[in-house]
Amino acid sequence: MINTMKKISFFLILVIAMQSIAIAQENTDTDLPEYNKWSLEFSAGVNKPTRPFNTSYYTKTPSFYTLDLGLRHNFTELLGAKLDVSINRFQNAENSLPFETTLYRTSLQGVVNAGSLLGLRDWSNRLNFLVHGGMGVSVLTSKEPVDRDFSNGDNMLNFIVGITPQLRLTNRIALTGDLSAIGHVRQHLSFDGLNRNDLRGFDGFYVTASIGANIYLGRGKKHADWYDAENARLDDLDGRLTKIETDLIDTDQDGVPDYLDREPNTISGVAVNTKGIAVDQNKNGIPDELESTLDTRYAKLSDIPTKTEPVIISGDEMIKKLIEDGYVNVYFKFNSTTPETYSLESINYLIKYMTENSGASAQLIGYADEIGNASNNQVLSEKRAQKVKDIMVAAGISGNRLSTTGNGEDASVDKSSAPARQLVRRVTFKLN
Repeated sequence: MINTMKKISFFLILVIAMQSIAIAQENTDTDLPEYNKWSLEFSAGVNKPTRPFNTSYYTKTPSFYTLDLGLRHNFTELLGAKLDVSINRFQNAENSLPFETTLYRTSLQGVVNAGSLLGLRDWSNRLNFLVHGGMGVSVLTSKEPVDRDFSNGDNMLNFIVGITPQLRLTNRIALTGDLSAIGHVRQHLSFDGLNRNDLRGFDGFYVTASIGANIYLGRGKKHADWYDAENARLDDLDGRLTKIETDLIDTDQDGVPDYLDREPNTISGVAVNTKGIAVDQNKNGIPDELESTLDTRYAKLSDIPTKTEPVIISGDEMIKKLIEDGYVNVYFKFNSTTPETYSLESINYLIKYMTENSGASAQLIGYADEIGNASNNQVLSEKRAQKVKDIMVAAGISGNRLSTTGNGEDASVDKSSAPARQLVRRVTFKLN
């Protein structure tokens, strides 16, 4: 029988190893499980057999050794089952008659996550305890068998109950302790190895105490031992709310969230379509809502005063008049030193004029709107003027012919009007 028991133990260990490999390789889809359900369990410790013993035979309290190896599967976060194998050695104490026996046990047990069931998770996510119980078969062997009928060991049924405290180190490993009580039915040999045919009922009884570890298997973040359905639902809800908050971020405040916005830097205050693109029906690069406002800043031929007698004005004089009268300006985005694309033509007017009039020089005067800190706006107006100068120098105009000035905030428009603020975020030109 001992050889049969060893084969069973070897088979169980082989099953556990194969199961571990299978678990590591299974479930290749991208969705992670709610929690892991499998764990390997091993422990080592001491034991104390209490009955049956013959007179003058007894063991130390406690006695070495107990070894246990198991594989557990959880059906839910509260209930599971495990299959384990155990080896216990019983040896005489110093004042006892000599003996040495070994007990092999295998049991199928139910496991209850008592910590979660009792609400332990509400105040600790690292401490837990399990309760387990079940039945199986055991074989008691003696180093020097007294009765030939038991040369291969005494076969019996076992019933086991126990409690297993846990300390979670990581999501994959937990330290464990265990205290178990095991009773035997149909035990004919006493723990000292002598024959006792008169035993009935729960003939044998011993306890074990051990420490060990749980190794959790699976692709999920946590094992069922540490899973809290209520907290998981709250975490999921919090994650969804965070995603909604992130999705609703609208940097340019055009009414279209950033994740849908195909033009995330739309000019403040202009109308946009459902994709966040500024409405520009004539496709000229200027938002329709700004076009009418800009028309008032750029002169038309009909705007130039005329006398009753025709006055012939040259092209250079026309450009000079437009510049000096404030019709040619460079406009900027909010809190930016980058000119609006449609304003580059204004820079080009000045470049053409200064190219054709080599003796001309110009002062570039920057402005900001009233939004924000006044000192910061002063610096911003200076940077805007310098930016236009850099563009003109890069286009071939000598820097010696250009000077820059920052006039800070322009408070001449209604501060609450976005289109009006757009008009004062500018650089103007003064010809010398």
